[in-house]
Amino acid sequence: MLLRVLENQNRQARLNPAKYTLAKDPLMTTTAKDIQDLNKAVYEAKDKLRQAIKDLPAEPVEDWLLQNTDGSTTKLSQLFGDKSELLVVHNMGKHCSYCSLWADGFIGHANHIQERCAFVLCSNDDPQTTAAFAKERGWTYPCVSGHDSGFAAAMGYKTDDGPLPGVSAFHKNDDGSITRTGHSMFGPGDDFCPVWPFMDLIKDAYADWQPRHGAKSCCGSSGCCSG
Repeated sequence: MLLRVLENQNRQARLNPAKYTLAKDPLMTTTAKDIQDLNKAVYEAKDKLRQAIKDLPAEPVEDWLLQNTDGSTTKLSQLFGDKSELLVVHNMGKHCSYCSLWADGFIGHANHIQERCAFVLCSNDDPQTTAAFAKERGWTYPCVSGHDSGFAAAMGYKTDDGPLPGVSAFHKNDDGSITRTGHSMFGPGDDFCPVWPFMDLIKDAYADWQPRHGAKSCCGSSGCCSG
């Protein structure tokens, strides 16, 4: 219901922008209006992006062999479970605090996503390291290891310089074959981590702040976490 309401509001704003402005706010400035126009342009651009992703030809993908956190092997096709759609997060490993920031955020979203499709994090670390770190961070969703599998490289998320962060979406066809229907790189300001747009609203935005591997119960005081 909320999604339909928001979509309707966005649609009406495009059709009648004068009705959906902050003009009644006596404190509104030209800068505020500029920001509102930019937000509207972003929504419109995202509509075009969604359509472009939908129109993109599906990419055939082989049934890659990965590893569960207990060291046993699993195929990409098995990660779908009883779903026909699958999201796989390409995680660079425990050394990347940015990847952990994204992955920590998925804790609260995964159960909602899993009502629609399967959701799995694939780490560049070996199975043992992946298992230990997932437990340390409290990642309750499924995790696997793509260490030395070639999977991330084939998906475009590993180069000669090392792994890259992002997510790939897969579809399993009736005949069991797999296609990739979309993918996106992760990075500050993307749509997959709410920390950045929250910080954009405060003075000086995120300034020199960077995510770190502090204790999850950290109070935030200076020197509390070692990073």
